[in-house]
Amino acid sequence: MEIHSSFASSSQTHILILMFIWVLMSGTLVHGQGTRVGFYATSCPRAESIVSTTVARHFRSNAAIAPGLLRMHFHDCFVRGCDASVLIDGSNTEKTAPPNLGLKGFEVIDDAKTQLEAACPGIVSCSDILALAARDSVVLTGGGSWLVPTGRRDGRVTSASETTDLPGFRESIDAQKQKFSAKGLNTQDLVVLVGGHTIGTTACQFFSYRLYNFNSTSTSDPSINPSFLPQLKALCPQNGDGTKRVALDTDSSNRFDATFFDNLRNGRGILESDQKLWTDASTRIVVQRFVGLGGLVAFNAEFGRSMVKMSNIGVKTGSDGEIRKICSAINS
Repeated sequence: MEIHSSFASSSQTHILILMFIWVLMSGTLVHGQGTRVGFYATSCPRAESIVSTTVARHFRSNAAIAPGLLRMHFHDCFVRGCDASVLIDGSNTEKTAPPNLGLKGFEVIDDAKTQLEAACPGIVSCSDILALAARDSVVLTGGGSWLVPTGRRDGRVTSASETTDLPGFRESIDAQKQKFSAKGLNTQDLVVLVGGHTIGTTACQFFSYRLYNFNSTSTSDPSINPSFLPQLKALCPQNGDGTKRVALDTDSSNRFDATFFDNLRNGRGILESDQKLWTDASTRIVVQRFVGLGGLVAFNAEFGRSMVKMSNIGVKTGSDGEIRKICSAINS
């Protein structure tokens, strides 16, 4: 009887330990990534098709929304995680911070949200809409597709001051690596995600300093191909309009391809931070994988993987956050 009692006690302890481990694992699933492909399959079966149809309709009217939505997703995830905090209106919000003033496509997210609220009220988060729209934007510009894990919830906090987490256009590779590493992303993710600059434009004010009075020893940035310099100066004259838009991937700004990396190899990167991906040995190794024949296949595959990885930064799931009724405002 005494032995039996001891065995029972031991078994109960073992069961309790297993239950405790299960609870811990469950907590990790709820409060960790917690996203999965097909999250809305039952609760809102048309969710992904509504988003893709909406993005496609806006894209036909204005192709600039594709790089805008891709950039917006990146800018959202790097500040407080992928929680749609970049979409919130108001003073001192992320949306008002200098790095986000040029973002485009907010109206696309709002449009998709309106339709989703009509079809499935209170079900689909703004952060998931943004993650899906970024993927659809790549597809519409000729890039590869990938399965987007969903199940994010929306954040209730936004702060302009926190946008310092975003990589800057003049930052060194080491500084960029540190910011990516802080989000759980490695050097390959850095190169691949910056490769999103294969579509879209930037303003002269963000790179014209490379063309005139670069530093005390060089009039222009020596990493710029000398034969490319006159073209850039013609696009952005000294003391000209700093808001003028210039393609980030010369001659291919509307196509999601790998020529961005060819341009880096040839000294034709527009932003200083982009060109440094080639001049720095640690990132050049990765860039070389996407240069030349076969580069696009490798880039498309890696881009999808890195986007999924990025889209799970600091996500809110389970009971965290909320499902906003409108994407530009926190629920009252």
